[in-house]
Amino acid sequence: MSMEFALGQAAARPNAPMSLAQPIGLEALPTPALVLERGAMERNMRKMADHLQRSDKGFRPHSKTHKCPTIAALQMDMGAAGVCAAKISEAAIMLAAGIPSVLITSPIATFAKARALNALLAQYPEHQLLMVIDSDQGLAALQNALDAESRLGLLVDIDLKMGRTGTREVETMLRLIDAIATDDRFDFRGIQHYAGHLMHIEDYAKRRDKSLASWARLDEFFAALEERGIPCDIVTGGGTGTYDVDVAVERLTDVQVGSYIFMDEEYRALASARDSRFEDFELALTVACSTISQPQSKTITVDGGYKAFASDSVNPVCDDLPGVEYRFAGDEHGVLLLADGQQEVQLGQVLRFAAPHCDPTVNLHDYYWVLEEDGLVHSVWPISARGCSW
Repeated sequence: MSMEFALGQAAARPNAPMSLAQPIGLEALPTPALVLERGAMERNMRKMADHLQRSDKGFRPHSKTHKCPTIAALQMDMGAAGVCAAKISEAAIMLAAGIPSVLITSPIATFAKARALNALLAQYPEHQLLMVIDSDQGLAALQNALDAESRLGLLVDIDLKMGRTGTREVETMLRLIDAIATDDRFDFRGIQHYAGHLMHIEDYAKRRDKSLASWARLDEFFAALEERGIPCDIVTGGGTGTYDVDVAVERLTDVQVGSYIFMDEEYRALASARDSRFEDFELALTVACSTISQPQSKTITVDGGYKAFASDSVNPVCDDLPGVEYRFAGDEHGVLLLADGQQEVQLGQVLRFAAPHCDPTVNLHDYYWVLEEDGLVHSVWPISARGCSW
């Protein structure tokens, strides 16, 4: 399967909300089901947009969190500079749905992917497509693959410690920018820096200090740009874990927040500036599961396991059942450990759980079952970029 064919298949996926013939309650959901509380999500969006506006910073939210053009459009309506996409296929979904500006935050280094990118540029010339690079090989792939009429904005990805993507050498950055300047197909737009290893440091003071120190270590890169008189229109990075920290970085133009719209158990465990739980945003995303079996009195089994939840570190949590612990019991099941005297859990109940990690959990589901303020689900929103990992 060629990359171009795969792009065409991705762009053809449904992306518009679908109304149900009749609203349904949670008890009627085909569990396990991904439930999105629309009101809570939109309040989270507004809180972030207002916070960044007060701080005179923009935001470029990450669509890898939600993988849903409907949500991306809501973010654009609230003033986002554009959206981020982790991969080319995610960008294809967003562009096909009419999102006007997309930054691909992972570099590429193969001719095949560069040709796919060229196809996107040809198909959506009226949209703004940006890409990060961090190597001579990556730039060479683009140079060999892009048509003469293609136009692509490029940011240099800088890494200082995380060790995932990005260059750590000022010389590499300057060499890439020099090469960009000699090719009319490319336009140097700025710098990306993401310190993902800092996002879940539980102590707020440590998270703040480490993030600000990380940005400070970029000074030599910016000094080199200033010495050469190279303009840097975009300085983008950061994330939900440091959204209230990185706004103090003068050079930062926009923040790549993602999980703030949903929240998950990993982020809810963070200490905020008030030394309490990360309470600035509401839990808007849950997985609804049904209780299906009770092989012993102290446990009850639900129909959601590894195929319903993605977990990097912690287990799902049911806020409505304090003291009840969830444990994974395979691909299809989870087991609730009931506390002494716990009687309210019965067979046939539908319970909702906070996801351990929202981004990969979303990737396990086809739709959001959108819960409105009346407590009923009126529509489903396709998770159009599910599985778009290339």
